[in-house]
Amino acid sequence: MFEITPWKPVSELSNLKKEMDKLWAEFFGEGKILPGGEGWAPAVDVSETKDAVMVKAEIPGMDPKDIDVSLSGDNLIIKGEKKEEKEEKDENFYRIETKRGSFQRAIRIPVPVDKDKIEARYEKGILKIRLPKTEETKPKQIEVKVS
Repeated sequence: MFEITPWKPVSELSNLKKEMDKLWAEFFGEGKILPGGEGWAPAVDVSETKDAVMVKAEIPGMDPKDIDVSLSGDNLIIKGEKKEEKEEKDENFYRIETKRGSFQRAIRIPVPVDKDKIEARYEKGILKIRLPKTEETKPKQIEVKVS
């Protein structure tokens, strides 16, 4: 017996938008997935304060020892592997949407940072990386004198 599935143009447009966003991000080098990635990469937020660049990556369900963070030039590289959970023999899956396998992600850091003071913490599925700016990069207040 055949099942009739309604056409959902909004859903198809949403998928097209995601693919176009991915294409533009890869073209401009933002959130670049490095060669060797298995087709998935964690979502990241990159922000800047006066003292540091902050990177947050969503990587739920991972063991911190399976995450590698490094800085190469002006690229922050996050690598890891989300290992497959042991499946039950009597369990039949209808759908699996959780991401698994290895990933590599490179994020360009727009300002020079102090490599010796970079901190990375993993808590509740979020990897938080703080990259302190070098002293030359931090904004300096200049006093305006009256003549």
